[in-house]
Amino acid sequence: MKHSKLNIQSTSLFFLLVFCFILSGCGNKRANVPTVSDIKNPATPDGVNKNLQSDMPVIQFDNSVYNFGKVIRGEKLSYSFNFKNVGKSSLLISCIEASCGCTTSVPPKEPIKPGEKGTISITFDSSQKIGDVVSLLVVTANTYPAQTVLTVQAQVINP
Repeated sequence: MKHSKLNIQSTSLFFLLVFCFILSGCGNKRANVPTVSDIKNPATPDGVNKNLQSDMPVIQFDNSVYNFGKVIRGEKLSYSFNFKNVGKSSLLISCIEASCGCTTSVPPKEPIKPGEKGTISITFDSSQKIGDVVSLLVVTANTYPAQTVLTVQAQVINP
């Protein structure tokens, strides 16, 4: 009986230690995860609150249009749109939607703090296109206005 009680206590102690280890492993992994306080909306029923707007992040691109020029059909080309957060709070890009499936993008996953720079990497796949192509990328972020449009152009020719 004494042996079985000791075995149960050892097993309980083991599971308690494992539970504590798992719990302590959770630590501070959410340090860079956006919170509700990161999202500010200056739009009110009465118009735009200028005080709230002045505290928001502002995304400033080096250029918002990129032209690949002449592209041979079937090529996959990449480009990075560089930007800087010139606002007063952390910039969060929630999504990027392209006007066609020929362009894919990879936004930064972490918030961009005021004064920091970031990139949006895009890939243009010309395999299903011919002629002049214009693809629009709508970047949605916690800015005002919430959407910024980037443009990718190419002239796709047959090989």
